[in-house]
Amino acid sequence: MNGTVLKIDNENLIGKTGYYLSLFGTVIILLWIGIFKFTPTEANAIKPLVENHFLTFFVYDIVSIQAVSDTIGVIEIIIALLLLFSVKFASLRKYAATGMIITFLITLSYLFTTPRLWKTVDGILITDFFIVKDIMLLGFGLMILNLKK
Repeated sequence: MNGTVLKIDNENLIGKTGYYLSLFGTVIILLWIGIFKFTPTEANAIKPLVENHFLTFFVYDIVSIQAVSDTIGVIEIIIALLLLFSVKFASLRKYAATGMIITFLITLSYLFTTPRLWKTVDGILITDFFIVKDIMLLGFGLMILNLKK
């Protein structure tokens, strides 16, 4: 397949710049959202997602709403730090990428497991757009998992 194959190396300044913008952008998003998970507002906001998911429906029977949110926040912060430190330590990249892929697959699956997440506005089907961003972040995780260096 010949389409848009991007080789990221020292000779491809634009590709390298795009890679690092994606990397640092993902780190910022994960840190920001991870830190926000420690607030009661976010803990309550994610409750319908977590309690309606086939992998996580039971967790509120075991721990509190805030403890679940805090745990998710810690996971997101760890993934962000792994990704950030992978700039210096390439061996961390596969762990960051794996964490990203798992996190974003689960988050995207909320689109299909949470009732009333989809709605029609002015004749257009929409959802909570904060989840849709994870399609791009999943793609970036798959991309960095595939990097050889």
